[in-house]
Amino acid sequence: MKINLNPTKNWLGAGLVGTIAFTINMVSMGFFATSGIAQDNAQEGMEIAYPEVDPVLGEKLQEGEIESATEIAKIISATLLHLYPPGHVKRDAHTKTHGCVKAEFSVEENLENRLAKGVFIPGKTYPAWIRYSNGGSSLTRADIEGDARGMAIKLLGVQGETLLERDKMAGTQDFIMMSTPVFFVDDAEDYLSLMKLYTSKNKVKQKLKALLTPVAIGLKSTKVAAKVKSKKIDHPLKTRYWSTTAYQLGAGANRFAIKFSARPCTPHTESIPEDPDDYFLRHAMQETLSDGPACVDFLVQPRTRSSMSVEDSRTEWLEEEAPFHKVATITIPQQIFDTPEQNAFCENLSFTPWHALPEHRPLGATNRLRKVIYAHISRTRREANSVSTQEP
Repeated sequence: MKINLNPTKNWLGAGLVGTIAFTINMVSMGFFATSGIAQDNAQEGMEIAYPEVDPVLGEKLQEGEIESATEIAKIISATLLHLYPPGHVKRDAHTKTHGCVKAEFSVEENLENRLAKGVFIPGKTYPAWIRYSNGGSSLTRADIEGDARGMAIKLLGVQGETLLERDKMAGTQDFIMMSTPVFFVDDAEDYLSLMKLYTSKNKVKQKLKALLTPVAIGLKSTKVAAKVKSKKIDHPLKTRYWSTTAYQLGAGANRFAIKFSARPCTPHTESIPEDPDDYFLRHAMQETLSDGPACVDFLVQPRTRSSMSVEDSRTEWLEEEAPFHKVATITIPQQIFDTPEQNAFCENLSFTPWHALPEHRPLGATNRLRKVIYAHISRTRREANSVSTQEP
């Protein structure tokens, strides 16, 4: 199954979660006067295979899903081309970086056999890069403001072919997480309706968009989005993150559905400052890593019942019903990361759930949309900035 997109890397951080804020912010700032020419240019000459579904694990293609994915990608790409000058096009979401750090990902020595799949090789240690970010599209949004936060991990030195066509031998595995166990939308047509609502030139719709949002995406999605956007944190290294969406673990008849999470194991003694500056989360990371290392437990959550849908990213798999199991320890060594060279390197790092071995295949509509949308926007940004992408 093919659509007119090209497999490219995601320059756009951890994904779709910031886009609802992106659309709201851009509309209020008057940035959606995009032209048909810009949209045509963003779409032309792109081709990518749309992911096939796995009915055994509960995947089901939605009606109009592929067409919706293409149209969403066109809208976001056209907006980026209109918003930023050539050479300076930024991520559409997770734009503000708190820090990009070197790390090691060490798999448990005595990992049980059913979890020892893919990169989870008992005793194996991988060098890694981790990017921490705000979820929204603003580079200057104050850290004290509520927002989804992102933690994107890239393992290096991975053996085997990955699922992203262009990067089959990239030797990397990405794990993308947010500071929430759920995602606000999992229906392609609802997501497209939201994009159309917030980019409409109809003055009545613009005045009533806050009231019309529940009509576009439903009351449950609206409540989830509001909860995600209101969350505050005091330290990126000491916040818990979740995959929000489901993934496969293993291959063949022994494959099963999981979610994953990163839980800090460094003692948490911080609180939000009384009068924080706009970049206090970056400063908190600097202070911690200048004094010593930080550590994070990487956990997987096997699905325990079929009612835990891989297509429903708005409903949490409760931990008391489906326990998490530790599979690895992430060590972030003492380091100075806030340098011009490392910040530039971080800006060009690419993260996507589809930088993955087949044993870690992304599941569900949200992840299928991500493959298409990330690829489309990535090419738009890469060509606008006249740069090539290459996995580290």
